[in-house]
Amino acid sequence: MSSRRSRISEEEINELISKLQSLLPETRRRGAGRASAAKLLQETCNYIRSLSREVDDLSDRLSALVETMDNNSAEAEIVRSLLRS
Repeated sequence: MSSRRSRISEEEINELISKLQSLLPETRRRGAGRASAAKLLQETCNYIRSLSREVDDLSDRLSALVETMDNNSAEAEIVRSLLRS
């Protein structure tokens, strides 16, 4: 495989950065301005950490809710069906 084929072009990097920028809520709020790639990657890491904390929190809350439910109740069945989805 030639080095030319294995390298990504600057244009492709710029396109990927633009796509990533469009996915992050913080950069969408900021508008059209373009952040540096390093700043964008840092914001991406921060956003992923934030999502991970949110998932953990929701999981803890769901576990606490399930513990208080009657296992044979309609609510428990709804929760189980949602978790299977």
